[in-house]
Amino acid sequence: MAIYDTEEEQLEQLKKWWESNNTSLIAGVAAAVVIVTGFNFWQAQQLEKRGQASELYQQVLDASAANNSDNIEKLSGQLASEYGSSIYSNYAALQLAKLKVQKGDVEAAKAILQKEIKTNESDELQHLSRLRLIQLLLETKQYEQGLQLIAEVDPASSEGFSASYDELQGDLYVAMERYDEARNAYQSAIRSGFATPLVQFKLDDIAVPALATGTAK
Repeated sequence: MAIYDTEEEQLEQLKKWWESNNTSLIAGVAAAVVIVTGFNFWQAQQLEKRGQASELYQQVLDASAANNSDNIEKLSGQLASEYGSSIYSNYAALQLAKLKVQKGDVEAAKAILQKEIKTNESDELQHLSRLRLIQLLLETKQYEQGLQLIAEVDPASSEGFSASYDELQGDLYVAMERYDEARNAYQSAIRSGFATPLVQFKLDDIAVPALATGTAK
């Protein structure tokens, strides 16, 4: 940076600089104001949308508590169409899938859950959707499809859900009468430290026949 001999020279250079740059400087400040104002406006809009989506989802929960299936479907559809990128739309989809199961339309429930697995940006909701879909596959005796869904899970992203996957894997193997693999799955769930007490009962149930067979020999 140049060093000037007197204050007058510095002031003169500053004046010249301002005359040369004031237009671009003012434009830059104006642009910054527009950007900040626009960002604040966008944030306010997003906050308002989240509030509206949250209110709609609460109505879905109220309708579910009142067993009002028509309102559940209507409100879930509204959330999907107006706030499809909101997490509340995903939660509503899970409620809708539950309703479909209750009404006996298992295939519709599967389709909803499959869509959630593919499109949901929340890892947690993806896992919840996958677990519920696997349960439906177990109930409809589509055991291999259930095992395939479990095999596709990335262990690095399934922390907190591994015990649930292991338990369902054990259930699938039991249904297929593959008891050794079922025992391994249940034991893995127990080792995780997050298994429910029911898993131990399931393990005991398939361990007894194996002991009895060994004694008979």
